[in-house]
Amino acid sequence: MKTMSLLEREESIRFVKQTFNDEISKQLSLSTVSAPIFVKDGMGINDDLNGIERPVIFPMKSLNDQKASIVQSLAKWKRIRLKELEIEEGRGIITDMRALRPDEDYSPIHSMYVDQWDWEKHIATKDRSLEYLKTTVLKIYEALKATEKITAKKHDDIRAILPEEITFIQSEDLYKKHPSLTPKQREDKAAEEFGAIFIIGIGKELSNGEVHDGRAPDYDDWISKSDEGYFGLNGDIIVWNPILKSAFELSSMGIRVSKESLLEQLAERGLSERSKLSFHQMLLDDYLPQSIGGGIGQSRVCMFMLRKSHIGEVQVSIWPEKIREQLAKEGVTLL
Repeated sequence: MKTMSLLEREESIRFVKQTFNDEISKQLSLSTVSAPIFVKDGMGINDDLNGIERPVIFPMKSLNDQKASIVQSLAKWKRIRLKELEIEEGRGIITDMRALRPDEDYSPIHSMYVDQWDWEKHIATKDRSLEYLKTTVLKIYEALKATEKITAKKHDDIRAILPEEITFIQSEDLYKKHPSLTPKQREDKAAEEFGAIFIIGIGKELSNGEVHDGRAPDYDDWISKSDEGYFGLNGDIIVWNPILKSAFELSSMGIRVSKESLLEQLAERGLSERSKLSFHQMLLDDYLPQSIGGGIGQSRVCMFMLRKSHIGEVQVSIWPEKIREQLAKEGVTLL
């Protein structure tokens, strides 16, 4: 790869982000809206991810020290915003989300700072189906392919490598195919074989009593049965990363919970008391629209499109000095 100056890299990052934002907005009929950096604490609006990550919480002096929390993602906030903006069926919103996840473990693909396109689309009740989920995934994948081709035209040393089609795989089938492997190892196998995959059903226990990966119980629907007899109307978009030589998750997404699946999922996780929170009450009272949505990592997409080996090459964050020193020895400069 040709060496870029830091300024050239910044310009390339901006180009990739603008290109993909335009492509996905066109594919999914999304309007760009403003996003909050914090929300009121204790209302059930902030995303608690796997349920164990601690959000950054602080008192607001002007509101009598009422607590607020820095967002970890906008999974539930967006659904409220769809209602407030009166977004019609078949259209949606996309935000430029900035979040902090202080419990995130450092790695070449993980940072405490998270930037992603958070999107949400108003759907009809009849669209709560595996078919609609797959159709949406195909549109997102078209946006990714288009962005890669446009980026490759701009950079002589980058070649478009995404396969023409993305392969859909049920998490249960993936487990049965590789029962002796961990979920991450199964992802590596499938991503290397197919190039781009969508693993369906993230959060519900597999037949071995384990989940493929964690998912909070109050946004994606992972408990409803599909027409094919599997559990889950959600999943992850994963590609094979030739630089890291591993599976590389770009997005988690899904059809959002109905009030029935919300109660089922809360009960399964032993969290039924959450149904009293403001967000959950809005859903149970039929105030919120049915929707599909997800988050697509901006830094992840830039890493892939620009063929970078570390997330710190495409975003500004805080890194331990030993990581900077080690990467410098390998010729990798962080922003």
